[in-house]
Amino acid sequence: MSTVDLGIPTFRPQHASPSSHLRGERLFPDAAREDLQNSTQRANLAHATETILAKRAAVVREMRDWQKLRSAGSALKWQVTDHLPELLEQLEEKVTAAGGVVHWARDAEEAGEIVTSLVLERGASEVLKVKSMATQEIALNETLAAAGIRAIESDLAELIVQLAEDTPSHILVPAIHRNRAEIREIFLAAMPDLDPSITDDPAELAEAARRFLREKFLDMPGSVAISGANFAVAETGTLAVVESEGNGRMCLTLPRTLISVVGIEKIIPTFEDLEVFLQLLPRSSTGERMNPYTTLFTGVHEGDGPQEFHLVLLDNGRSAVLADPEGRSALHCIRCSACLNVCPVYARTGGHAYGSTYPGPIGAILTPQMTGTIGTDDPSAALPYASSLCGACSDVCPVKIDFPSILVHLRAKDVDRRRATRGEFRSPWDRALQGAGKLMSSPRAYDIAVRSAGPLTGMLPGTTIGPLPKIVPLVTGWTDHRDLPQPGPSFRSWWKNRPAPATTQQATESDGSTGSTEQAASAGSAENRDSEEQA
Repeated sequence: MSTVDLGIPTFRPQHASPSSHLRGERLFPDAAREDLQNSTQRANLAHATETILAKRAAVVREMRDWQKLRSAGSALKWQVTDHLPELLEQLEEKVTAAGGVVHWARDAEEAGEIVTSLVLERGASEVLKVKSMATQEIALNETLAAAGIRAIESDLAELIVQLAEDTPSHILVPAIHRNRAEIREIFLAAMPDLDPSITDDPAELAEAARRFLREKFLDMPGSVAISGANFAVAETGTLAVVESEGNGRMCLTLPRTLISVVGIEKIIPTFEDLEVFLQLLPRSSTGERMNPYTTLFTGVHEGDGPQEFHLVLLDNGRSAVLADPEGRSALHCIRCSACLNVCPVYARTGGHAYGSTYPGPIGAILTPQMTGTIGTDDPSAALPYASSLCGACSDVCPVKIDFPSILVHLRAKDVDRRRATRGEFRSPWDRALQGAGKLMSSPRAYDIAVRSAGPLTGMLPGTTIGPLPKIVPLVTGWTDHRDLPQPGPSFRSWWKNRPAPATTQQATESDGSTGSTEQAASAGSAENRDSEEQA
């Protein structure tokens, strides 16, 4: 049998391109401290995430086999990561057979060059875009703009962010940090011929966006649209795009040329597998039983839809994630954003603090693996620490990604990296943890420390401990960003000094009842208390 050159690059970069919108400019603690001061954003986030979580919980309760469905989705995703090369070759074969053209992009620059060349060859000066995390990741809009091509987002929330010259703050709802009054001002400033008397009523704002976009749909010089995909079926070469507004479907059906930029992890083995994911995704993302618009397309069909279809399969660091057995399940993400909505850290800081296209818990485990980490001051290296390890993200993940385990794994890698650069690792953190280990291994020493902490801190003013000097290890990282409560009495002290329970005789006098059983129980409690105080 002769071999076929599938165009798969023989050399893949270890990590994502530096030009990708993945590595932030500031460390997460610094960015979070600033965003925490934005009370409007915090209120918007709290309201939006609570609303989405409530809707999700309601539709999940309807599914008696929800946990089995999650297990099926997880198993399918493991099948993909275990057989990714073969599935990608099968996908290319099926797309090509259906009249499409497949391009392989090792990184953001290569993907941007491919898309830009395709658009310029068709003489387009404007392109319409379907909401896509992959194109946001590779900074495609900026790449096209540098070539004189204007990309117009058709998703309402993405359009708001684009017109405001802002960046998305959420995977599902990019403009989650904006309220209606802010959106009205954005539209007035960016949309020509908009009636100044428009209010911030959602219906009026939606109508203004609809008119703006309809003009673009009906006047598309060059007739080119760009999309991503939620799923790519290896068995048939079919791509699936799910959305809530219908603008995406117009982009997928009206233009002559359609270009889809798809991460290599979006593949699923068979068409039947869509049955699982099209139940998991809408319930976990928008809290709906099904997406209002689910568009499936396979290649090209004469007289129906785009007459040219180009599929750009994007790596950009995904191979580096796949190479780590402990962290590769981060590629299982189906971009539902359930982990963001439930995360207490994200709900307070918002998405911009993460500095990446992928914020929240999924960004904390995916971004550092895609970009790699280059030092303690690397914003990507700080992301695995942007978590309390509460595990709520894993509880809601529709494909059962074990977020806490991956976070701990990435933290361990960071410590090992710093140890390798310092030789014998003897930082203040090490000394403090070694001391804590010795203290906690001795009950007597631990008891003395706990008993003495209360009186010592009682001499401090107020009820909390303010920022501690930098020479104090470990604790300074906490007191820089939150109030540290003064320690109260130890459990043993509280137990010894607590009011004694009422005797049986007192209880009898109060309710008029008697009984030897109650007397025996009371006596037993007193004996137990005396023995524990002696211990």
